Amino acid sequence: MELISLSLVLLLILNIQSEQTEGWTWWPTPSNPTGDTLPTLQYSETPPMTSLHGWTWWTTSPTTTEDTFTTLQYSGSPEMTTEDRPTFQVSVWPDDHVFRGETVNLTCVINGGGVRRWQYSWYKDYPTIQKNKRQYYTIRSVTESDAGKYTCKGTEIRGSRYSLISNAVTLTVSGSKPKPKLTSYTEGSVLTGNTVTLKCHIDQSTGWKFYWYKHTQNTEKTTTETNSYTINSVKVSDGGQYWCRAGRGKPDYYTDYSDELWINVKENLKPVVSVYPDKQLFRGETVTLRCDIQDTGDTEWTYSWTVEPYNWYRQFYCETQECKINNIQDTNSGKYTCRGKIREQYTEMSDAVKLTVSSDKQQTVLSVSPQQWLTEGDSVTLMCEVINSSTGWTFSWFTIQSLHSDHELVSDSIRGSKGIYTVSSVTVKHTGVYMCRAERGDPVYHTEYSNTQTLWITGVSPSVSLIIRPNRSQHFSSESLSLSCEDHSNSPGWTVRRYTDKLKPCSSSAYQSEPESTCTIRYLDTSDTGVYWCQSESGEKLHPVNISVHYVDVILDSPVHPVTEGDPLTLHCLYRLNPQTKFHKDKSVVQSQNKDNVMIIPSVSKSHEGFYYCEHTDRGESPKSWISVREAQVKMSGLKIFIFLLAVCPYLIATAVLVIKFYRLKVTRSSVEDQLQYAVREDETSF
Repeated sequence: MELISLSLVLLLILNIQSEQTEGWTWWPTPSNPTGDTLPTLQYSETPPMTSLHGWTWWTTSPTTTEDTFTTLQYSGSPEMTTEDRPTFQVSVWPDDHVFRGETVNLTCVINGGGVRRWQYSWYKDYPTIQKNKRQYYTIRSVTESDAGKYTCKGTEIRGSRYSLISNAVTLTVSGSKPKPKLTSYTEGSVLTGNTVTLKCHIDQSTGWKFYWYKHTQNTEKTTTETNSYTINSVKVSDGGQYWCRAGRGKPDYYTDYSDELWINVKENLKPVVSVYPDKQLFRGETVTLRCDIQDTGDTEWTYSWTVEPYNWYRQFYCETQECKINNIQDTNSGKYTCRGKIREQYTEMSDAVKLTVSSDKQQTVLSVSPQQWLTEGDSVTLMCEVINSSTGWTFSWFTIQSLHSDHELVSDSIRGSKGIYTVSSVTVKHTGVYMCRAERGDPVYHTEYSNTQTLWITGVSPSVSLIIRPNRSQHFSSESLSLSCEDHSNSPGWTVRRYTDKLKPCSSSAYQSEPESTCTIRYLDTSDTGVYWCQSESGEKLHPVNISVHYVDVILDSPVHPVTEGDPLTLHCLYRLNPQTKFHKDKSVVQSQNKDNVMIIPSVSKSHEGFYYCEHTDRGESPKSWISVREAQVKMSGLKIFIFLLAVCPYLIATAVLVIKFYRLKVTRSSVEDQLQYAVREDETSF
């Protein structure tokens, strides 16, 4: 029995020590009601627990003191349990870290226990500072000496229940008044329309309200519960000097003002999108988009691009100033915009640039001014244009030199790189078939080759002649035609060539030509319409003539070769039934009601150059023929030279006689003057 009792006492001691031992002492006590003598655990104040199963409270007065102690003695069975006692915790407001001069409120908060009315005791660093008081403990105008560990416990009013002592809360008191730091992520100037956020920083502290000031510290702008103040869609008028400070508690405790922070707001920037080579593009080209932000020296910009309408086929992601789209397709057509970003600020969105991508290969068109038929010394201009596009193109010029050659680059093609190729004074060597092509971009994109244009230059060549029978430009279908190149110097290699829709030889079984220098066409067809000339083995082209074949009833018999100024010109209007006709030059009637169907110009001049045709009142007009006029070469016969000298000589003889007489007169006058001077000197010596 004694062993069991001792075990229970030890268990009780362990139980008490594990929860609360402060205030307890051991005393020898009388025997319990069962007659057993047991050690007694006494408490100098009201015990922190009400009862333990099998134990009762006794009051005893030790001989060493007059205090009354509550004695806990075991009086029941050896089985013992502990009833849960309520716990308390301490809350601090406004914070467990405060500053000198603030007001601190401590609250003892109960967790469980089922008791509604308590009285509270407060402890600082475990000595009692307030006993049997209210739930709240207030420290006004706190100082550094108030720093420490605070605990509390509760006792049931008019009851026997007690709580455990709460866990300690450490109160820290700083001596100096805090000064917040005001910052903003927007360094430098702020662009209008963006968002500006100011932050007021206080380290290791909570429970503050924040007060914001602009221009002066006497004008409060706004109050926030957090340390951030945001200005949305900032305007120029929002710029200026800002401060902040914080406050908390009742009465309010304020920090110092922060240092000032300048916010400089300026008008936003609008980027400009540029496109190279052009906004009108063709499938397969490479295009470069560039986003330029004007009036800024910043180099830290990042960029974002958008394209509308959205198309999941279109893969376009770019975050740099320049964006390149290679091998562009028609799905890349759209409106492209960009904007810049620097230090969390955005520019305005640029105006949209619309890219249009054609799915077809681009075409070029070649034209000639003033005309294809020229005389040596004339000026001619070839013009190359890209259909529906005019930006960024460089042009190249080509010619077809022979039947089996491909396009050959013109030797001085660079002169026409801007789309205009001009020859100020043509020669027969410029005769040929011309084409052009355009290119642009990097890598280079080429258009298709243009249509062909021919230049036919006529000149004087005494060594070679092109003989045509019948000798006229227009011919009826089903007639025969013979052309031959006659070389007066007997140099070999001259052949007849022609150009209809392409370069062709004028020799085949269909034409029944004899040697290559002669071409005979027995039955003319409209497909034989074209230009015919003599060509040497080296590629020299001479005497191009235009031959046209028609199914009409009326044609104009006009010279094939150019006529010379001063020579007569005879035009015939040919008709199968030989009716009356009238003649036209360009769009004007130059002779009408001609019964012989002949028009004669006695002396041709350059002004007679042009398109001629004849007209029958019932059968219609003949096709037009171009009449070229070349300048007459100056030739002087022996008689003309003699007449010229005879007319000029009298003037030359008279001039010579006058010069001789003038010279003799001058010599005579000089001699007389010398004689007079000599006579005077003789007179002087005689004196």
